[in-house]
Amino acid sequence: MVDPGRAARVAFPNAKVNLGLQVRERRADGFHGLDSLFVPIPWCDTLEIVTPGSGTGCTLHLHGDPVQGETKDNLVHKAWALLADEHGLPAVDFHLIKSIPSGAGLGGGSADGAFALSLLDSHFELGLSTAELESLAAELGSDCPFFIRNTPAHVTGRGELIAPIELRLAGWHIVLLNPGVHIPTAAAFGWVTPNHDRPGLDAMAGSGPKDWGGHLLNDFTAPAVERHPVIGEALQTLKEADATFADMSGSGSTVFGFFQESPSPTLTDGLPQEWRSWTGRFPD
Repeated sequence: MVDPGRAARVAFPNAKVNLGLQVRERRADGFHGLDSLFVPIPWCDTLEIVTPGSGTGCTLHLHGDPVQGETKDNLVHKAWALLADEHGLPAVDFHLIKSIPSGAGLGGGSADGAFALSLLDSHFELGLSTAELESLAAELGSDCPFFIRNTPAHVTGRGELIAPIELRLAGWHIVLLNPGVHIPTAAAFGWVTPNHDRPGLDAMAGSGPKDWGGHLLNDFTAPAVERHPVIGEALQTLKEADATFADMSGSGSTVFGFFQESPSPTLTDGLPQEWRSWTGRFPD
């Protein structure tokens, strides 16, 4: 380990959307077997590491959107704890500015944890391989390993089996609407009945938004809309704007829509005050 002395590094943990999400089985270890396509999007938090730290271990300073729970339970803090003993890490300060909504199906907390691992690796020159970082990330949470390579992927297992996948996204626009509902992941899994008797999503390699209708389905969408009708209103907003494909991401509550042409700037006008939106375009 190299001690960088007084130094700081900044990273920008990004969100993801799920293109389809199947809950296929309840596993013996208590987790669920999943099948999904993950796509990174640049709706980002900001994460800074500073050394030397102001305390005796990992001190996490939270800014921006409020974050539920104790700081010691935050995945950034847990990432430091995973590496601290084995690598003899000194005290550090992390500053996390939250922008990605929490409990929104966008993987923001998972991204923060995975990026913290990568920041610690680079800051202290630990020399961890991609496989090692993914294995450590899997100890933090099911979605965390995806954010190590951070490229479109077919994700199975409980989220730790990641196979890069080619999708035809070049030039497509995407709009995200978050209607301000926080859905705890554990509760959402209680709404879904696992079903292993259906084709997996690996066959979607090489596909694009025009191919997804009727093939990519999110098992959480219907039960989430039933319990939180405002999610259905957000989905309807995208469909009425002629999205080629629209669904909810993860266990919710954020919905997304793909548009071949730039969506009307009025799409996000007049949304309820508690809603948040994000618009982007995949590079050509």
